[in-house]
Amino acid sequence: MQNGAQIEYDYSIAKAFTFATILFGIIGMLVGVILAFQMAFPELNNLAGEYGTFSRLRPLHTNGVAFGFTLSGIFASWYYISQRVLKVSLKESQFLMAIGKLHFLLYFITILLAVVTLLAGITTSKEYAELEWPLDILITLWWVLWGISIFGLIGIRRERTLYISIWYFIASFLAVAMLHLFNSMEVPTALVSGYGNWYHSVSMYSGSNDALVQWWYGHNAVGFVFTVPIIAMIYYFLPKESGQNVYSYKLSILAFWGLMFVYLWAGGHHLIYSTVPDWMQTMGSVMSVVLILPSWGSAINMLLTMKGEWQQLQSNTLIKFMVLASTFYMLSTIEGPIQSIKSVNAIAHFTDWIPGHVHDGTLGWLVFMIMAALYHMAPRMYGREIYSKSLMDTQFWLQTTGIVLYFTSMWIAGITQGMMWRAYDEYGSLVYSFIYTVTVLQPYYTIRAVGGLMYLIGFFMFAYNMYKTATAGRVLDKEPTNATPVAA
Repeated sequence: MQNGAQIEYDYSIAKAFTFATILFGIIGMLVGVILAFQMAFPELNNLAGEYGTFSRLRPLHTNGVAFGFTLSGIFASWYYISQRVLKVSLKESQFLMAIGKLHFLLYFITILLAVVTLLAGITTSKEYAELEWPLDILITLWWVLWGISIFGLIGIRRERTLYISIWYFIASFLAVAMLHLFNSMEVPTALVSGYGNWYHSVSMYSGSNDALVQWWYGHNAVGFVFTVPIIAMIYYFLPKESGQNVYSYKLSILAFWGLMFVYLWAGGHHLIYSTVPDWMQTMGSVMSVVLILPSWGSAINMLLTMKGEWQQLQSNTLIKFMVLASTFYMLSTIEGPIQSIKSVNAIAHFTDWIPGHVHDGTLGWLVFMIMAALYHMAPRMYGREIYSKSLMDTQFWLQTTGIVLYFTSMWIAGITQGMMWRAYDEYGSLVYSFIYTVTVLQPYYTIRAVGGLMYLIGFFMFAYNMYKTATAGRVLDKEPTNATPVAA
């Protein structure tokens, strides 16, 4: 390509992952809403036999959202962002194009197999790592392919400086590779003992060791899937959408290294008051509190990027999505450390305050940011204007209301649970039976289910808006520079 000539980016793989993001988002969130209504109305567990029970659907929901929806959104953003900040097109390398297509194919097959196996009850029973060993091998293969794509594009880049987003994508790749390999070490039982199904396995770890490795993995899977690559996305899309420079590049680097060094040590806070060594529990609590600094460093850096340009919130819905996502990130990363303090954890552990915390981060930070990213990408990938601003605005307010209903009901339910479980009479006996603590929370479960339903309806609006943008949006004469063009 001649110097100064326009680079023709290839969005074919980004488009494929965009489709997967919407598909698995619908599946994961729909199942989540069904589960929420099952919690409020237990008789709904009987609608589809064993395939409709909470125990079958819950892993499908968590995996569908965490590794179906989220990873699809991350990969779509990677194949879009990387070409632009590295100033290179996938078209320039047939090898990297083939790697990208194989990456998508193996990934899509894996997630479809995950849906089938989890519904069938085939699971390792390890949180966020329920998939059996054949699928773990598939995951390893396409994760390596993503790594080849990352370092391959970096290797042929024209832009010498690596923008901060690339740093975060690299960190996500390296950390999750390590986490997956160590936590997924398992022994296929049929190969060793001659008994059981060929796909069944048991963990190579046992007892407290298994718990330690699992929650070292579990918490950092949240960190390096739900956090690090999403920060990579907002560092690109918010400045690009607003036309503002990142407030502080130095702060972005400091927050990056702080996050890398601290996050990996915080997983022990999931095991407070368990059989793991007390010093490990304390380390998990301390590191969780320290984690506030790099987390808020990134979030404040994003909010200050809008300094002097806050009027854009009035007209640009995508800026609303991203600013509110940063705000929810701040909320979630102060709430988590508070729950990690031992005295607070004594009340919070095993209660509904925990899913309240998980979902204000997931729905407010993660999903909002991915939807905003895809909205920004769509006109540039399809060469068409966003189909409907009114639909986008309605979606924003509907989903924001749904999030607030969700996490406030779960905060109240969780603290109520924790206090009732710890209530003793003058004889040292429990005041409340366990079943009473369940029935008293039914109204809060109903509010949570309604909030989740509102959020799901908003996601269907998003899916429809994206579909109409790709097929019926007004054709653009040229690619927009900053603010995404949206029809009235």
